Amino acid sequence: MEAWVSALRGDPRPWLLDGDDPAVRQLALRWLEDAEADDPEVATARAAAMVAPPIAPILDGQDPEGWWVKPGAGYAPKYTGTTWSLIFLDQLGADGGDARIRRGCGYLLDHVATTAGGLGCSGQISGVAPPSVVIHCLNGNLLRALIGFGWLDDPRVQAAIDWEARAVTGEDMPRWYASSTPGPGFACAANAGMPCGWGAVKAVLGLARVPPERRSPLVQQALDSGVDFLLSVDPSTAAYPAGYGRISGSWLKPGFPSGYVADVIQVGEAVADAGAGRDPRLAGAIGWIVGQQDERGRWHNRYTYQGKLWSDIERTGDVSKWVTLRACRVLRAALGD
Repeated sequence: MEAWVSALRGDPRPWLLDGDDPAVRQLALRWLEDAEADDPEVATARAAAMVAPPIAPILDGQDPEGWWVKPGAGYAPKYTGTTWSLIFLDQLGADGGDARIRRGCGYLLDHVATTAGGLGCSGQISGVAPPSVVIHCLNGNLLRALIGFGWLDDPRVQAAIDWEARAVTGEDMPRWYASSTPGPGFACAANAGMPCGWGAVKAVLGLARVPPERRSPLVQQALDSGVDFLLSVDPSTAAYPAGYGRISGSWLKPGFPSGYVADVIQVGEAVADAGAGRDPRLAGAIGWIVGQQDERGRWHNRYTYQGKLWSDIERTGDVSKWVTLRACRVLRAALGD
């Protein structure tokens, strides 16, 4: 038995692969069975997922021009606007080659790319987001989605990668320029100017989508800095700087999908994607994740965005294929086969 499976009270893989949710099956084949993207089983599951909930309702809500709900940068409304629709489609494993997703990505980049280089958050109908609203959590989320959908070589995506790396490292990044992220590091106006753990998770997840062979020294430096920050405390305590005096309880509510909030499992995902899944400083998080499983080796969804999406993915508190898949991916990276 694989080392990571031996840490479980039951093997959830048959359940994750049973096909009842083809989106989960596709990613489980990739993440837990090492199937390639063009594997026939993966392709079949991906095609089935594209015409079934929860992916199909999102795509059905898209305007022919490429936006969701209203034109513009699409940060509002949460969580059905253009920005969020594409972030969640990526998390669901949607096919980036689909014409609707390509149209959505192109539209988004036309409206969120800022003169600062990063991708901005704006709920305005017209115009592009000003440089001052580039923020680690959104820039990281959008980088992850856009790179995942095949837009790595777009100059605007390259600029956003460069912005993220410089915002983290401080290299040639004036503190006054982007008021929402006054860096270097992960300082954020939304966290009273203190380093933000959520922002760090999303930034690392975004930069880690850049293939290792394509990472510049600056990107690698930013990733290393991000891992060091996330593991500077025991992630299971979520004891990152809390600008307004209280650590958010959301850290300890494993959920899916994931907006700007992060949980302990996602710290593990970010660290693993950055190539540090075996770092001993992750031990507390691994122990916490293992402790959240039920008697059958499954996890529950404690943070669902229920009632806020194009369609509900799961109900709060129910046993969750999505959270189970996320947990298994982290445990496999940390504990090995």
